[in-house]
Amino acid sequence: MLAEDSTLLREGLVRLLAEEGHEVRAAVGTAVELLVAVRADPPDVVVVDVRMPPTHTDEGLRAALEIRGTLPEVGVLVLSQYVEKRYATELLTGAADAAGAGVGYLLKDRVAQVDEFLEALDRVGEGRTAFDPEVVRRLLVHSSHTDPLARLTPRESEVLAAMAQGHTNATVAARLHVSLSAVEKHINAIFDKLELTGRSEGYSKRVLAVLRYLDS
Repeated sequence: MLAEDSTLLREGLVRLLAEEGHEVRAAVGTAVELLVAVRADPPDVVVVDVRMPPTHTDEGLRAALEIRGTLPEVGVLVLSQYVEKRYATELLTGAADAAGAGVGYLLKDRVAQVDEFLEALDRVGEGRTAFDPEVVRRLLVHSSHTDPLARLTPRESEVLAAMAQGHTNATVAARLHVSLSAVEKHINAIFDKLELTGRSEGYSKRVLAVLRYLDS
């Protein structure tokens, strides 16, 4: 399901997704309409703009968070014109708590890169994360006070950034031109240095690693 108040973009996405073999159950222009449609017939994934009528502030984001809270099996891919750190952090926090549902945050400019948009949609549909590289870069800016990730090596920081975007160990290895076993060692080192070794196993631990960075 799509929620985007720009008719041109909304109809363009509908056409694109249909051509790629996706079934678009509903395409609406407000967050209220999205919530009604999702409750009536929950889809695999919703794609929603952050700023929607009537105030064009955070209606779409609040709808996304409500969907994650009441229908955790529905993946959520949020689109935004700008990097809004608070919203991205809220989605990441929800991803750490949710079991199975995928979540993503993409800048609207990324939609023009059709392959990247479709890859992100697939990752969310598979229950993984898909965060825009620019969003991750902004979120992982070092703060002026004590940084819990200061202990990470440059390579471990690169691995963590790729993890935050939602890449699997295999795709991280391919992107960084290293072996899969090397990536696994880097990830274990990240968990150790961030004191996440006592946490439950699973994909949420990867998100918690990013949240630990945000806590700095």
